[in-house]
Amino acid sequence: MKRIAVVLFALLATWGIVAGSVSAAGHADNESGTSSGKIGIPPGYRDWSLISVAHEEGDLNDIRAILGNKTAINAYRDNEMPFPDGTIIARIAWRHVPSDENNRVFGRKQSFVPGPAPDWYLQLMVKDSKKYGATGGWGFAQFDHEGKPAGDAKLTTCFSCHEPAKDRDFVFTHYAP
Repeated sequence: MKRIAVVLFALLATWGIVAGSVSAAGHADNESGTSSGKIGIPPGYRDWSLISVAHEEGDLNDIRAILGNKTAINAYRDNEMPFPDGTIIARIAWRHVPSDENNRVFGRKQSFVPGPAPDWYLQLMVKDSKKYGATGGWGFAQFDHEGKPAGDAKLTTCFSCHEPAKDRDFVFTHYAP
């Protein structure tokens, strides 16, 4: 258990360093006015509050933490819909891998932990109803584990994927207090 904690801590520390050193943009901004514009990684996003966690099976096979900035958390807590401008929701994902060390203790395969980052480790939704009016008021961004942003072509499906959640302001994640 202690070894897993040390490895997990080292992994999280590494991601914190990578996130802190990514692009000079360093903020959630979009110069192009499209949902797939130049949104940067917000500084300190790893310290935001937890909204929820999820496990995706199938091709994704990942575990993810959904974090929100202060504006997002306040909106969730106050049940404020639509989300106010300035809301930023971040999804961080890791491959879902069994913990051999934990499973030896349990005597069966039941414990899973974060593994390597998938291709698109970080996803962001940024609410700005004027900039992103064509996409429900939301801008979208994705970054690999090195902080490299996805190209515009990769982001063209973000809004259409979120359209089924229109009644929740295009946000799938429910707050888990």
